[in-house]
Amino acid sequence: MMFRLFQQCWSERLADVLREMGFFVSKAEKDIWMRDKGDHCECIAMCVDDLLIASKDPDFVVKLLTEKCQFKLKGTGPTEFHLGCDFFRDEEGVLCYGPKKHIEKILDNCRRICGTWPKPATSPLVAGDHPELDASELLNEDDQKMCQSLIGALQWAIQISHFDIQTSVMTVMTLALV
Repeated sequence: MMFRLFQQCWSERLADVLREMGFFVSKAEKDIWMRDKGDHCECIAMCVDDLLIASKDPDFVVKLLTEKCQFKLKGTGPTEFHLGCDFFRDEEGVLCYGPKKHIEKILDNCRRICGTWPKPATSPLVAGDHPELDASELLNEDDQKMCQSLIGALQWAIQISHFDIQTSVMTVMTLALV
C-alpha cells in the first residue's frame, strides 16, 4: 500500500515536471510523453519508475531531470537493456531490440528447475498431446510457485517479443492522434 502511494506521488511529480518542460501526454498512450523540438520529437516512455528517453540529445533531458528537478536517475546513457529487452544497433546503425538475455535466463531457470533443457518444437501444437488427460500428481506449494514463476516469465517474453508489431501500431496511433 505504501509503495503504491509513493509510486503515485512520484508519477504525479514527474508529470508536473514534464509538463513544465513542455512535454505532453500522447493521446494514444498515457505513459508516453512527447515534446516537439522542431526538427524532431522527443519522447519519454514510462513504465512504473523506469524511463526510456528518445531524443537527439537525451543527455540534456537527463541533466534537466537530475540537476534542475532533483530526480535521482540510475542507468543513464545509451540504452543497452530495458524491461527485459536487449537494445543494439544493426550493421546499418538502426536501433533494434529483442529479449535475448531474458529468454536465456528463462532457459537457464527451466534447466535448473527441470534438470533438462526444454524440447525444441516447430509448432505450438504437438501431435497427440492431450493435457486434459494428464493424470500426474498435483504439484506441492513450492513446485507450484516455481511453475507459476516460469509461466509468468514466458508470458513476459511473449509480450516483449512482439514489440515490432506494437511499435508499428503505436507509431500510427500516435501520429493519428497528435
